[in-house]
Amino acid sequence: MGWLQNILELDKELFLFLNSFYNDFWDTIMLMVTRKETWLPLYLVIIFYVIKNYRSKSLMILFFMALTVLASDQISVLIKETVQRLRPVHEPTIEHLVHNVFRKGGLYGFVSSHAANMFAIFVFTSKIFKNKTYYFLLLFWAVIVSYSRIYIGVHYPLDVLGGAVLGWLLGVTMYKLLMFVENHFFIARSPKIAKTNLSVNNVRTVFLVFGVSVLSFTIMTYILHHYNFL
Repeated sequence: MGWLQNILELDKELFLFLNSFYNDFWDTIMLMVTRKETWLPLYLVIIFYVIKNYRSKSLMILFFMALTVLASDQISVLIKETVQRLRPVHEPTIEHLVHNVFRKGGLYGFVSSHAANMFAIFVFTSKIFKNKTYYFLLLFWAVIVSYSRIYIGVHYPLDVLGGAVLGWLLGVTMYKLLMFVENHFFIARSPKIAKTNLSVNNVRTVFLVFGVSVLSFTIMTYILHHYNFL
């Protein structure tokens, strides 16, 4: 198992390298990025367009979306408890070197639940909406949120990568299960999920909500730091 130990050591070194780039301003930014409440407007606009575009099938889609997130969250926790890889902030050999923002989190870190959940949402909704701009916007969002877990010191890069793979697989699986249910129990009803996509105007709205959210907490952080409120 020497090869595995070598990989884990490289992962540890990469974590320490990435985690070493920080300052007070970015601490606040990344703390906001990593918190799920920050993205509530984005979640709401996604739910709105699911309801708007798919009408009678929207409840079914939202059910599978919630099931996707629940599965990614619970399976990631199960993997954590099974693998039992200590988070960087709990690892005795490097904990004194870790830049930790806010909380240390639970004892174990592989795989990252944040990464699993974000990538599950990204993959599942991208397959529902079938729009290239939306795809890359949500991919960027999932990557940034996942990276924030390294920045704040609670996950190694492999924790994040493992969570991303888990979320991706669950997003694809749940979408295929949704298609199975639609094809076998909603044959005559329209619109067909596989043939309906997000319009350009809809994507612009999603992009606007995302942009306003990011701009808002960036400006707020700048003001708080500029006037020494933080």
